[in-house]
Amino acid sequence: MNNILYYILLGWAKANAMLPMRVLYWVSDFLYLIIYRLAKYRVKVVRRNLRASFPEKSEAERLEIERQFYHHFADYIVETIKLAHISEKELQRRAYVQNPELVDKLIAEGHSTFVVFMGHYGNWEWYSGSSSRFEDCKIHQIYRPLNNRAVDRLFLYLRTRFNSYCIKKNDTFRDIVKLKRDKVRTIVIFLADQTPSRGNLHYWTTFLNQDTPMLTGAERIARKLNLPVLFLDVQKLRRGYYTLEIKLLSESPKDMPENQLTEEYTRLLEQMIRRAPAYWLWTHKRWKYTRADKD
Repeated sequence: MNNILYYILLGWAKANAMLPMRVLYWVSDFLYLIIYRLAKYRVKVVRRNLRASFPEKSEAERLEIERQFYHHFADYIVETIKLAHISEKELQRRAYVQNPELVDKLIAEGHSTFVVFMGHYGNWEWYSGSSSRFEDCKIHQIYRPLNNRAVDRLFLYLRTRFNSYCIKKNDTFRDIVKLKRDKVRTIVIFLADQTPSRGNLHYWTTFLNQDTPMLTGAERIARKLNLPVLFLDVQKLRRGYYTLEIKLLSESPKDMPENQLTEEYTRLLEQMIRRAPAYWLWTHKRWKYTRADKD
């Protein structure tokens, strides 16, 4: 049954992905009405998150961010479907890396494996989908398998069309150790703005005006293996066009104090969100734990 459902979903995705982007954005405008105006998908969560994150803004300002977010969220859906048909050249043109030479420089200095801290900002599916952005350097993305096996398989297909790879969350350390040992030129992407599980509430900081637990697994791996750590700063220029700037957080993380990398990532992520708030994933229940849950 899962195989049948997968091929139905794949055929549907490919058929829709063949539509021009302008037509897909008409579809997005319709989806916006369904998701936001009719279904009111997680509107209460979004409003609660925006109210706590931007108490200095007026209700009207937060409502405008909310509307812009749902327009962008609908765009994210159709853009992700487009991955089933878009060419690699077109993908790289629409999600343009401004300074790939930074990675080339680190490779020339003898590094082979890199850790990238990224957030659910803009369209993260577009940024991790193409390994040929960097000369002879493969992209691996850490992911958590979805409960629905057919949908999970579809996302794996979309994410790996252009020679990128996915690493299951539970296999992360083992696979990265192997990549480093084999000296495979690799960029490993961590979407590090997710909520830690209750058993991993180790590091707390202030993020968007709120006491927030942060994932520390990416930092622990980077420090243990002494892998250069990068941050991906994203700007949405207009519909369907993003620019990506790679920033070096540390070339030698083992020499940094514990949690400093996570803190620096948090500050850069917050700065990016405040610059254009509508493009972060506000539907996520990011602040569901308090410090009391650690005990």
